[in-house]
Amino acid sequence: MPVELSALVNRCATALGMDTAQIYLVDLQQRLLVPLDEACPPLPVDGSSAGWAYRTVSLRVADEDNGVIVWVPLVDGAERLGVLAVRSTTLDGPRLRRSRILADLLAMAITSKRAYSDWLVARTRRAPMQLHAEMMRAFLPPRTIGNSECVSTAVLEPAYELGGDAFDHSVVKNMLHTAIFDSMGHNLASGLTTSVALAGARNARRSGADLPDLVGTVDQALAQWLPDQFCTGVLCELDVAQGALRWINCGHPPPLLIRDERVIDQAMATESQPPMGLPFQLAPSNRDVHETALEPGDRVLLYTDGVTEARSEGGMEFGLDRFTDFIIRSTASGQRPAEVLRLLIHAILDHQRNDLRDDATILLFEWRPQRR
Repeated sequence: MPVELSALVNRCATALGMDTAQIYLVDLQQRLLVPLDEACPPLPVDGSSAGWAYRTVSLRVADEDNGVIVWVPLVDGAERLGVLAVRSTTLDGPRLRRSRILADLLAMAITSKRAYSDWLVARTRRAPMQLHAEMMRAFLPPRTIGNSECVSTAVLEPAYELGGDAFDHSVVKNMLHTAIFDSMGHNLASGLTTSVALAGARNARRSGADLPDLVGTVDQALAQWLPDQFCTGVLCELDVAQGALRWINCGHPPPLLIRDERVIDQAMATESQPPMGLPFQLAPSNRDVHETALEPGDRVLLYTDGVTEARSEGGMEFGLDRFTDFIIRSTASGQRPAEVLRLLIHAILDHQRNDLRDDATILLFEWRPQRR
């Protein structure tokens, strides 16, 4: 059982020639690393050796009384789960390799167990969750997915009061699918609208539908089941082998293309089409699909208006310029895409003193083809 993992990992560490091992999972807002051992205190992601290992996805070795502690990132594919703390009186190459192997094994175990263990989910929460947020989060994929040629990562707030925002991403063979949704309102009805849109898009995608048919499926589902609701969004398909990007914008802020540390002006600005779910007489019979060719290293940003419209106490908007400048500076400093968004969403929350008036969701994907 998941609650037995703490004792089990200690026995594994002893068998592998180490003293003890402790699992820390990152909390929902990626501010704290929470130990599975309920008797131990959490550690900050910012300002600790454990947090450094999590932020950089790198080993961190620190001296301790009578030995050392190795902080090993827990990663499932591209998704950062937390860190593993391994204590040992001595450190050598074999022990480092065993620590990595143990961390890889535990990442798989945690991923498989948390699907049916409320205890693991509860350990990563630091506040009560609203009903509509609980419903939306049940539909969300991992924050970060990808392979050697592409990565997609996303964040959304407010973590425990999420309304009608959502994101989706999936890699199918050589195709990266990404989407962002924003339903009107900030309640259970808006959450239900986004849930239907998300389910409709996935259902069509998994049935092999092309992009226009996928959006058409969402249009029909919302018109049939929630005729008084609508949902804006952007849905994209990236051919990872060729860098060909196709997208449909349904009444949403246009995506941003970042190339060579600058935003390419108007690169993905197109004439907006009606939101998904509006009566068919207002929507075109065929959605327009837009195309562009990405260059290696290009990054594409999808976001909801709650990001740029977040206001300080004095009424100052966070704004599109500050938003894109933060992304560019963080990328230039060598931050990984998932870490860039973690820092950005915290900056937005700080700007509005942790009191967002609207959902703020950001999805960033990057094309980084391997030379053949």
